[in-house]
Amino acid sequence: MSLRALREVTPVSGDEAFRNEIRDWLAANLTDDLRGAGGPGRENEAFAQRLAFARRLAAAGWTTLAWPVGHGGRGASLARQVIFHEEYARSAAPSRVDHIGTTMVGPTLIELGTPEQQQRFLPRLASVDELWCQGYSEPGAGSDLAGVTTRARLDGDQWVLTGQKVWTSLAHVADWCFVLARTSPAVEGESRHRGLSYLLVPMRQPGVTVRPIRQLTGDSEFNEVFFDDARTDRDLVVGKPGEGWRVAMATLAYERGAATVGQQIGFQRDLDDLVALARKAGAAADPLLRTRLARAAVDLTVLRSHTVRTLAAPSPPPANPSVVKLLWTRWRQALAELAMDVLAFQGSEATADEVERWQRLFLFSRADTIYGGSSEIQRGIVAERVLGLPRGDRR
Repeated sequence: MSLRALREVTPVSGDEAFRNEIRDWLAANLTDDLRGAGGPGRENEAFAQRLAFARRLAAAGWTTLAWPVGHGGRGASLARQVIFHEEYARSAAPSRVDHIGTTMVGPTLIELGTPEQQQRFLPRLASVDELWCQGYSEPGAGSDLAGVTTRARLDGDQWVLTGQKVWTSLAHVADWCFVLARTSPAVEGESRHRGLSYLLVPMRQPGVTVRPIRQLTGDSEFNEVFFDDARTDRDLVVGKPGEGWRVAMATLAYERGAATVGQQIGFQRDLDDLVALARKAGAAADPLLRTRLARAAVDLTVLRSHTVRTLAAPSPPPANPSVVKLLWTRWRQALAELAMDVLAFQGSEATADEVERWQRLFLFSRADTIYGGSSEIQRGIVAERVLGLPRGDRR
């Protein structure tokens, strides 16, 4: 990593004052009942309270920290974005209910939306008055986004959508969905990425049906979404019709931004808590378990270093986010498996709450290597774009 790149994520003059500012704000506004609320496998927990907290964050200007000042943000440097997410995670503040809107939709509209779209949506995104969900995955096209079959056709001044999306997080509470749909048929011999469009679709209309998917954890934060002649206005396509792939990839790049550093702070807390549990149970004295705990610490350091390098690079390789996802999903699944072995260690004195916590992590982490682009797809991206291997047969 170059010195210049390192400085992009290294605090400079004034950044420690900024760190103290967010610490003081969280200390004054974060109540004990919200600490640790929500998160993977528990996204419905204390939802109303978390929404109210997100709106307090918004009123203080924290939700749009990275947005340009001209669009209602603070225009914060990457270093300050990292500081915010670090402190937010360290305080055990609740899982954000607005993250899809403020970290994915908002930046996409700032980069690629029309002035009219920006005027319509950005203020309500910034104030968390409208919640969003993501309409990418389908039953027959999970990680293979180019294979989506949801269709949209023009009918006068509106798009009419027909199709199904699946694994749609928080669709049951969302006001809007950004939907990748096919607006022109695929042509044999041409790239399947052509003919896709990125549409902004209101969720609260007769043509949209949301059905919850019950998970192993017992929760239902994912949903199936059915579009049966659902409608949205003609001008609510981001980019030109047929250019949806480019817009969709821009959104994914924002999804894997500075917030991933905060995620890793949470990983460190999980590891620290598991080490404490292992010591209490006497499992830390077992050579094999002790080695696995040490390996988890080393791998987390590697993940952190690669993430910072990726964020700091002025033009990171396109496969870098895929490497980050491969690293963190493998790490968290391994930690969950290790937690099960610590709980099973003879003499374990875990409380009922501790057992429930680690069992929930183990069950939910099974999905980590599937959602957001499966590990198989991520390895294919790395093989082709980094290693230069020939493209395999994906039929």
